[in-house]
Amino acid sequence: AQSLRMIVWMDGRTMPDSEARVPITTHAIHYGTSAFEGVRAYAAGGDLLVFRLADHLARLRRSARTYGLEYGYDDSQLAGAVLEVCRANGLRADSYVRPFCFAGEHGIKLDVSGARVVTAVMAFEMGEIYPRGGITACVSSWAKFSDRSTPTQAKMGGNYLNSAMAAAEARRAGCDEAILLDMSGNVSEASGENVFVARGGRLFTPPASPALEGITRDTVLRLAAEAGIPASVSDIPRSALYSADEVFLTGTATGIVPVLSVDGVRPGGGPLCGKIAGMYSELVAGRGGHPEWLTAVYRP
Repeated sequence: AQSLRMIVWMDGRTMPDSEARVPITTHAIHYGTSAFEGVRAYAAGGDLLVFRLADHLARLRRSARTYGLEYGYDDSQLAGAVLEVCRANGLRADSYVRPFCFAGEHGIKLDVSGARVVTAVMAFEMGEIYPRGGITACVSSWAKFSDRSTPTQAKMGGNYLNSAMAAAEARRAGCDEAILLDMSGNVSEASGENVFVARGGRLFTPPASPALEGITRDTVLRLAAEAGIPASVSDIPRSALYSADEVFLTGTATGIVPVLSVDGVRPGGGPLCGKIAGMYSELVAGRGGHPEWLTAVYRP
């Protein structure tokens, strides 16, 4: 879908993506000084429902501010741009939306002070990226960086070089996804998703540092509380991946996907991932409560 021509929004106006050009002296190209969000929009009842848009845009602003990138649009203007781009592209099926900003033309100096900040939105149809039945994973030899080196809660382009190395390593090993450990050897996150482990009817997920405080992760914790499923945020040793009843990943792009094996070891099995995934599917389709999390693209 990403190779299709699309209409994008860039600094206040829509245009074909072929016209959205930046110079080669763009700071973000050289140093990864971009903040971005991945947002899902789901087809439901003849409309398209954008999930937790306000939360994504709030995180985008926090990420950008961490690096001194201040863009000239408020969250309501960016929300309007997201809806405008979805409509301009005629999106009706499940889709992916990416609002982002980056340090523009600024030469080769590292400090972004005074750099022009470019803001943009793109959107395209995208279905499930992993099979619903589950994926295989392996523990990466690459550790997740800590907040002592790079802010872990800022969703920045440069941060994802760590993920790119881990994901490539996993594919070379014949696995679908990588799970990274933190600097202490505990489970952190997958290359692009948060990790949940189920054991004895309880859910566990690593702390949101160095793992990203994912919006889908937060949704799962809330759904678990509403369903009476005990869930806690705590350190998870690597060995817990091998002794778990269930392991599953959560993320905007992937949704909720079970892990069929970690390093070739299959979890024991259990009902929690399926139950949470079912609740999530109902929620994003507008049938599971929390209307405040859904923004309709076409319906007034």
